[in-house]
Amino acid sequence: MSGLENVVVVGLTGQTGAGKSTVSAVFAESGFSVIDADIVSRMVMEKGSDCLSEVAEIFGEGVIKDDGTLNRRLLADIVFSDKAKLETLNSITYPYITREILNQINHFAENDKKFILLDAPTLFESRADDFCEIIISVMADSQIRKQRIIRRDGITSEQAEKRMSSQLDETFFAEHSDYIIHNNSSPETAGGIAKELAEKIIDCYQNK
Repeated sequence: MSGLENVVVVGLTGQTGAGKSTVSAVFAESGFSVIDADIVSRMVMEKGSDCLSEVAEIFGEGVIKDDGTLNRRLLADIVFSDKAKLETLNSITYPYITREILNQINHFAENDKKFILLDAPTLFESRADDFCEIIISVMADSQIRKQRIIRRDGITSEQAEKRMSSQLDETFFAEHSDYIIHNNSSPETAGGIAKELAEKIIDCYQNK
């Protein structure tokens, strides 16, 4: 039985490099339990997992290192250069990821945690937005995002552009979100907006 009726799930998504982590941290400080889909995606692809076996079957044993773990950099190079291959990877991993996300939502519900933030870069692509009462997208100008990605991941400008181009466009996020946070300046500015929004959501749903 799903505990979705006992919780308020807020979906946090947006463009890569826009600064979702800043917003997620503020929601956590405001009392939200956080499900990090990036951590979940790593969990389902751990050494020896069924998901990793399926990925290796499709993309070749070369995506698994000698120690049995996933070669994330190699797999990223493969899928971010070919949209069809990215879609294939997603079709394998999303069922595992969404199952684990639901498990975590139910766990929080069983422990009387009403407010949950689902931090998911591919919220819409994985259909995890179906779990969400409210959706927030974080966006920023493309050049700012590119520089953030290069610094964060230690990749080239070309690799950063491939990752950016693999995502949904700005118009899609704007049309499918309840709130947009623009993060073109300091983390403090985005954090202030996020704090106000977290408090607003808690006030609105506290007694529902």
